[in-house]
Amino acid sequence: MAFEKVTQTHEYNINGLAVRTGDLVCTTDGDPAFLRGQIWRLIGKIIPGEVDHIVIYTGPGGRCVEAGAKRKVIEFNVPGNGWDTDAMYDDRGGLIDTLYGIADPVAGQGLSPEEQSRIRIDVANYCVEQAERQKPYNIWFNLSDTEEAFYCSQLAYKAYLRHGINMNTSRGIPGIPFTESVVLPQELWDECRVKTRA
Repeated sequence: MAFEKVTQTHEYNINGLAVRTGDLVCTTDGDPAFLRGQIWRLIGKIIPGEVDHIVIYTGPGGRCVEAGAKRKVIEFNVPGNGWDTDAMYDDRGGLIDTLYGIADPVAGQGLSPEEQSRIRIDVANYCVEQAERQKPYNIWFNLSDTEEAFYCSQLAYKAYLRHGINMNTSRGIPGIPFTESVVLPQELWDECRVKTRA
């Protein structure tokens, strides 16, 4: 897959939900339609909140970026406007998840349409660049300030933090001390002012 730079904002539909460049595709681990999805469902139970995974939509078409099961940052395509985990299974390293909703970190920030577009394009290119460099998966969740490795929500957090949009609430993992720096997928969903449930 060619790592093409994003030069404009793109729009797409996933399961009937509108998504624009820079939006967060939020998912829940597992899919009841697949037996192998039950393993991912158990993994999702470990992650606090309903949202277990974050994908950044870049465009054009169904192009997205994520840090996930392939143990590095990757690009992949959502085929045919549907979140079809079976069709994306190999490209995403076996990750099985269900679309939870679309979250927009830019809308509601009081920015002009031109500034919103500029941020969206820059966020998308930041994420594409991490995929092009094949940045490894960050297993040290409390090290969310590094740019040497990324976990899913950390990648989106770092991309937007560069523009003064801080989605880390420092709530951490309930009951586990010293986890305030962990950026949970649920935090990103909660901090976005504009979001649409699947």
